[in-house]
Amino acid sequence: SRNIMYQIRFLTVAPQQEGSVKEEPISEIQTRRMWQFDWALNKLDNSVRKTGRIPKALLLKIFHEICKTGCPGSNQTLLLLRSCGALLPEVLSPERTELAHMIWDKMKELGAVYDTSHYNALLKVYLQNEHKFSPTEFLARMEEANAQPNRVTYQRLIAAYCNEGDIEGASKILGFMKNKDLPITEAVFSSLVKGHARSGDMKSAENMLSVMRMAGVEPGPDTYLSLLNVYAEKGDADSIKKTLEEVEKTEGYLMDRILMQVIFSLAKAGYPQYIEDIKERIRFERELIPDAMNLCLALVTHGFEDISFHILKSFNHLSRDNTDQGSFFLQHCVNRDMPMNKLKQFCSELKEAKMHSAPLPFILRCALEANKSALAIDVMKMMKEEGLPLRPHYSWPLLVGFQKEKNLKGIFEVLKVMHELGVELDTETYTDYVFKNFATSETARTQLKKNDCLFESVGLSVAEIRYEAANGRLNNVLSLLSSASTPPIDIRQFRNSLILGFKSSNDVHLWSKITELLYKDERYCLTPPGPTEAVGYFLYHLIDSMSDSEVQAKEERLRQYFHQLKKMNIVIPTTHYSGICRLLDSSQVPELIKDARLLSLKKSLSTDNIPESTKSDVSALEKKLEKRKAENQPITDVLKQLIHALCEEENMQKALEVKAKYEPDMVVGGYAALINLCCRHDNVEEAMNLKEKVFPKNSPVALDTGKYVALVEVLGKHGRLEDAINILTEMREKDVPISGKTVASFFRILNAAAMRGEVETVNRLHETIVNLGLAETAVLHSPLITVHLEKDDMPAALEALVNCYKKYGKILQLHNIYCRLIEKGDADLLQKVSDFISREYGDMMALYDLFFAFLQTGKYREARKVIETPGLRAHSGRLQWFAKRCISSNQMETLEHLVELTQNLFECDRDEMYYCLLQLCEKNGDWGKAEAVWTKIQEENVVPREKTLTLLADILEKNGQVVPFEVPKVRHEDTGSLSASNVEERKIRLLCKKNNAKEAYHIFLKMQGKNEFHYRSYGTLIKALLTQNCLEEAMEVKHAAETHIKGFTLNSAASSLLIISQVRRDYLKDAMAVLKGMLDSGLLPTRPAVIALTQTLAEKGDLKNLQALKNMVEDITKSIGVSASLMANAIALAHTKNNDLDAAMEYLEPLLISGAQNPDQAVRNISYLLRKVSEEGLEPALEKFGVMAERLASQFGIYRPVTDLFLQYVSADRVDDARSLIQRCGALVEEKSTLVSFMARSASRPGQAKKIETLLELIPEHLDMEIAYCYLMRCYELDGDVASVKAVYEKTKAKNIQLHELSLKSLAAFLKKAGEPVPFTEPPETFKFYVEKWRERRLEAS
Repeated sequence: SRNIMYQIRFLTVAPQQEGSVKEEPISEIQTRRMWQFDWALNKLDNSVRKTGRIPKALLLKIFHEICKTGCPGSNQTLLLLRSCGALLPEVLSPERTELAHMIWDKMKELGAVYDTSHYNALLKVYLQNEHKFSPTEFLARMEEANAQPNRVTYQRLIAAYCNEGDIEGASKILGFMKNKDLPITEAVFSSLVKGHARSGDMKSAENMLSVMRMAGVEPGPDTYLSLLNVYAEKGDADSIKKTLEEVEKTEGYLMDRILMQVIFSLAKAGYPQYIEDIKERIRFERELIPDAMNLCLALVTHGFEDISFHILKSFNHLSRDNTDQGSFFLQHCVNRDMPMNKLKQFCSELKEAKMHSAPLPFILRCALEANKSALAIDVMKMMKEEGLPLRPHYSWPLLVGFQKEKNLKGIFEVLKVMHELGVELDTETYTDYVFKNFATSETARTQLKKNDCLFESVGLSVAEIRYEAANGRLNNVLSLLSSASTPPIDIRQFRNSLILGFKSSNDVHLWSKITELLYKDERYCLTPPGPTEAVGYFLYHLIDSMSDSEVQAKEERLRQYFHQLKKMNIVIPTTHYSGICRLLDSSQVPELIKDARLLSLKKSLSTDNIPESTKSDVSALEKKLEKRKAENQPITDVLKQLIHALCEEENMQKALEVKAKYEPDMVVGGYAALINLCCRHDNVEEAMNLKEKVFPKNSPVALDTGKYVALVEVLGKHGRLEDAINILTEMREKDVPISGKTVASFFRILNAAAMRGEVETVNRLHETIVNLGLAETAVLHSPLITVHLEKDDMPAALEALVNCYKKYGKILQLHNIYCRLIEKGDADLLQKVSDFISREYGDMMALYDLFFAFLQTGKYREARKVIETPGLRAHSGRLQWFAKRCISSNQMETLEHLVELTQNLFECDRDEMYYCLLQLCEKNGDWGKAEAVWTKIQEENVVPREKTLTLLADILEKNGQVVPFEVPKVRHEDTGSLSASNVEERKIRLLCKKNNAKEAYHIFLKMQGKNEFHYRSYGTLIKALLTQNCLEEAMEVKHAAETHIKGFTLNSAASSLLIISQVRRDYLKDAMAVLKGMLDSGLLPTRPAVIALTQTLAEKGDLKNLQALKNMVEDITKSIGVSASLMANAIALAHTKNNDLDAAMEYLEPLLISGAQNPDQAVRNISYLLRKVSEEGLEPALEKFGVMAERLASQFGIYRPVTDLFLQYVSADRVDDARSLIQRCGALVEEKSTLVSFMARSASRPGQAKKIETLLELIPEHLDMEIAYCYLMRCYELDGDVASVKAVYEKTKAKNIQLHELSLKSLAAFLKKAGEPVPFTEPPETFKFYVEKWRERRLEAS
């Protein structure tokens, strides 16, 4: 099929390639037609290739798509006609023929021109469908259409006569063929076998084989099939057996699919008793499944479902665990309106044979999908009888169907049936599928009661509240919440809808009354910790859901609201209050913060008016403490505040001194804070002393989870393993709550020990955590292998892998083990791990793991050998996993080889592969590579989907390039059949693609409460909003997604954008939390996200979080393309910001020295550090780092740092300092690649020409003049400075500098755009050509 498609592409494209440049291009209509044909062919080809059939729905879909173009091509029509015969086993023959006639007439109406091939295709369809027609009339129609019959036409006309047993008619056609000297092929003889038999002359039919041989034509499978079929039609079992035995003697075997055709013929002829003998000859192996499925479908279609089921059960021996067999059969039975008793029989037998785990639920799904409501209800009744669970959502398709028909009676009947079946309908059912049929929930309730289907439940009450709230009817909400008949409902069940209602209303009184009710009525706060938390959470999300403009517009109403709540004695926790204040501040309504403070639970130190912020005035608290002590007043509360304030300032020494001085008055909370502080400062002795003194193991008082985890971490770090295990045991004994955050901390502790290579620590801590049942997730087992990888002990790593699988059923770190073994060349262990994976997961999985590892390690030849293993099929999930890994780690070369090597992989989705490649091109802004991908797509004749074309078009348009194809658009025909919500959702995605996220967000707000989005749409909108720095709006969409979609998480790209947005807003703790969550989930952040967070923490001097960040990303820096120098520079800058230059030097200098000796972990440059201290005027720091750089050059021969200093002086226009440095350290000019990179960066943005001019002034003899002047000219081009560009060009001529063709090409384009003459011959090739040439030159130079 791929060759056919290639030939079609070649025949349509070749004339353009061979013609002259001035030749007119193919018209848009022709291009569209050609593209449409390729797409249709690909769809049908895939279906036939995978299953041997075409679903009717697919054929009709393609037919309608082609009709929409309004200009069907010859190939398209041919394609459709050919699909109306035996490729539709689920459709009866008369219906197939009717479909062919409909397509024929419609295509003709749309202007299709029919030739001989079309008539031949129609003939084939007639024959396959056993359609009776007049061959002479058919020939007459061909003559009228001026279509000349050919050999194929005559062969099929003979077959048509023979089908009717008309040998005379067939002989006439045979005579025509002989007169025209047309060859008589096996097809003709096969038809004559059937013709003689159907005319009643079996002897002539049997003799036809001898006639064939005399004519020099050997009987083949078609001839034997024809003979066997005529025996089957007559029920001649003996002749069938005899023929089969003869064939087996002469030919060796007869294909199983031919035997299946014989079974079909016996069934149709009414001789089912002979089928078993034929069936026993068939080898029911896995390869035969598609053909057997088609036979089963055809038998069901023609009413032989029992025979079909008998065939189906022959594959019982091939069943696998967790794989259901026979679903296709059951679905077709449903579609053919099989009686319920028959369906029940098939379900029972499949279940007994263990071929299908849940046949009845599957039949229910089929009935619902096919809108067979009566059958669906019957199936649900049967499921109830058998004790199978019934779910509320089973009613949704039925309700939707009646909703479309506006059939309220049908809706009421469904509600009654579900009630009779004992199914209590949930909130979503009422909200989305019942109430939408009525103006209000009150109207709905009245109608439901009137029709005897009002069944009171919590779900109904929640739905009423949600529906009224979402539609802004807060007075009704208040009535519902106040009603004594409303059952207990947790506020979380309707919080989001209530927020929508509040936003759409301006009635502060209603806001306040509803909030008071939620706070004071126990029914709406069913779960701990209580109404304070619940209402606090509600208020936070209310403010968070509002845009800046909405908060500003409602500022006065919010103020009144807060004051009303204060009067009602409503308070909220400090954490929620702080979050609200932060939101109000970001919305630029700081005046509201003091009003919000009214609601805070926190009490102030009213006596001395000391503020209660995290930055408490320590000295004021100390004075207060001393004063109270002197006056012999209680000091417990002030002492606790002082301890907490010192802990927040990280002043451990002072905090311990205060503790010692006032120990008799210390409280538990103060000790807990001190323990945590000591852990953070690695003071393990003091931490344990405090813990044993105040929180001994036998005490009923327990620390909180975070403090225990901190103790385990610091004890493990300092080798006190037994103490760490004791702490874990105490956690279990005291039932300390374990959250997802705790599990993540356990993983961090284990992984840190693994990175230190501490095998015993990892094993024992892991064993304790798991055995005590503190946590058991797959990620926790990973360090058991990591520790051996860190020690480079591969046998132990492999043993750990196998043990993890045996104990926990998880395969972990496999890819890393494979890669390390390949890099080490350890063939024995590689074979051992491959054998293990093959044994447990099958050969295919082992081959894929090996393939990916070879790709990852650059062994492309070996990778090719693996992927070309005979019989290997595409596994889309595995391919997608590796492709996404390449994208997230920016491995373009590896991804390109993945796409190239899978070209001939069976069933590989080539469009998806190229889409991944384009995603990486988009990520890197590489339009040249994207253009090359487009060429590859055409060469391989892949039919790209709309999303691929749209992505490619976006890349080219963003980079100012011409899009060489029609960009797909949303057509009215496509949207006409969609619901209004789907149209709006699609509009949102399109607006996001066009970078119009604000408008998309407004549409989203209008849709909230009315419809839920698809997972992908939420992600697309969030990503678009973050791209445009709309953090609050993005977070609102994220909250909505998390509410509506269980387990919703952002992907790597969106999470990385979220980090960048949070960094911009200075929400660094939030950004750290997002990054940690990503890494715990196995997602890789993007390079810009890690750089932005690192640099911002450095600029704030936040060493603690910077160190935490370093620990988090240490293992992934290479994967995401972050230089090892970045973190080193950042930590040095943070020390500098904290006025600790000595610490910065002590940290940085050893790294630069070891970096020169160890290229794999090289910290080489200090350019970022120097740039920041220079820009911020930190002259002492610049001077001190300069001295260090010169010392490294003179004492160790390390010149990169001093080169960075030189270039910083150049950047800052400190020419004298740069000149002086050159005189003291002339060897820095040997850092050629650094100098070239500096010039290249300068030439990438406007206003940088002075830098290159300065280099040319200071070190002209050490620069490649051609490269320097190329970059200088580019700088002036970016500035739009025509005079300077021309002056530079004249200077190159004067100095006899030969400019590269790329520079000349760029210069010519610049001058022409400026309306200036081009004073040289413009290079003739494209920009792309010269860019590649320039790259090759740079590679050779390096």
